[in-house]
Amino acid sequence: MKLLLDTHIFLWYISGDERLPVDKRESIRNPDNEAYLSVVSLWETIIKYQLGKLPLPEPPESYLPTQRERHQIASLILDEASVAHLATLPPIHRGPFDRMLICQAIVCGLTIVTVDDVIQKYPVAILK
Repeated sequence: MKLLLDTHIFLWYISGDERLPVDKRESIRNPDNEAYLSVVSLWETIIKYQLGKLPLPEPPESYLPTQRERHQIASLILDEASVAHLATLPPIHRGPFDRMLICQAIVCGLTIVTVDDVIQKYPVAILK
């Protein structure tokens, strides 16, 4: 299975946060699955860090790529097809970063790993 980690899932995973459900942690670790982190999540994290809303042990522009590589999570670029798909996405979710992750998951055939209930209202595969 190809997994797209929602931003909070990635942050919980790399920090060992107990809010990450065990089944989701095991799915990310499972060598039969491919885990991806979108550059959109890096973008979101940098903005929240700069606004003082997200403390991190190091600056996000170096910390996140290092952690992504350390945990063998692939980087997912933001492609034109995913951005164009945004025009067809119903405005159910208000978060622009989450909306783009949804588009990427749909266009790239990925399963989103999230605990965000609103994302489940979209026609996208969700790791349950």
